[in-house]
Amino acid sequence: MQDALTVYILSDGTGETASAMVRAGLVQFREKNIQIVRCKNVRTEGQLESLIEEIFQKQGCLVHTMVSPEMREKIHEKTSEKGLIAVDLLGPLLESLDTYVGGHENAPEAGLLRTVDERYFKRIEAIEFTVKHDDGKMVTGLEKADIILVGISRTSKTPLSIFLSHKGWKVANVPLVLGAAPPNELFQVDQRKIVALTIDHDSLSRIRKKRLEKFGQDPGGEYASLTHIQKEIDFAVDLFKKNKRWPVFDVTDRALEETAAEIVRVVAARMDIPYGAIL
Repeated sequence: MQDALTVYILSDGTGETASAMVRAGLVQFREKNIQIVRCKNVRTEGQLESLIEEIFQKQGCLVHTMVSPEMREKIHEKTSEKGLIAVDLLGPLLESLDTYVGGHENAPEAGLLRTVDERYFKRIEAIEFTVKHDDGKMVTGLEKADIILVGISRTSKTPLSIFLSHKGWKVANVPLVLGAAPPNELFQVDQRKIVALTIDHDSLSRIRKKRLEKFGQDPGGEYASLTHIQKEIDFAVDLFKKNKRWPVFDVTDRALEETAAEIVRVVAARMDIPYGAIL
């Protein structure tokens, strides 16, 4: 049986980019016994020399995505001395872009793609959390939320939650139902996370009627009646007065982005989070 050949991937980040490209290339050599060894977070010349020596002993092939010009030069120098095959996937691209764009003011930053990836996955995690905790579907895990929105039906809880989650905030929203006590879990979490939403009764009536018409239902029912809506608003206001730590936002005729920004500003200040750290 043929001995396995080894392709070493060296990266100052996760090595995901190089790994994907190498695997794509190796599809053309399916009949060969080839192993891939990924070496992540290679940032020093000491690490580099040790790895190149290992690759030399194994007579492997080296593929790298190093941002630092000095590290790329070191790889070229050492692999040339030892007669190793080395493929620089990132250097030529960076040099061509540098020529086209006209240079950059800052020094190349190692591991930057990983930072971007971490932000991306954090946003995905926030969206998944928010969807699970939409409209009171799940009250367990409320303590993990960054923001908790409370309000009666059609006070923009869900649109605000989804909008904020796309900015990286884990949001739960809890509906207030006339005559029903909110879940106990709501009062067991850090009350600084909770934001109350209210709206003008005429505006709410119009919104609810349009929603009923959209789904082919009778817009003249109790759900959209001014009398019933006023009772709901009074019920919510009474609850808000009993929980004075909840800031109240009136969403009447306000842009979603405007309300979201204000909520973030208030919650960030209350939780001692630097404003703009997430949003």
